[in-house]
Amino acid sequence: MITKKDVGKLVQDAHGRTGILRDVIPDYEDPAAMPFERRPQRMAFLIPENGGREWLVAPSVVTRVEA
Repeated sequence: MITKKDVGKLVQDAHGRTGILRDVIPDYEDPAAMPFERRPQRMAFLIPENGGREWLVAPSVVTRVEA
């Protein structure tokens, strides 16, 4: 599992997608969810290495890529 110390490092998620870790938020609440469905959860924010759309994933399924 990754932590805030890994921000800026190359990582890989459980689906095999690699990207740069942008942040880990311990109490993220999805603003798109209905208010009664929101609950704080740990979330990692990743972006493709060469740019593109950021994606969110649970930090427990993200690992560092050893260079």
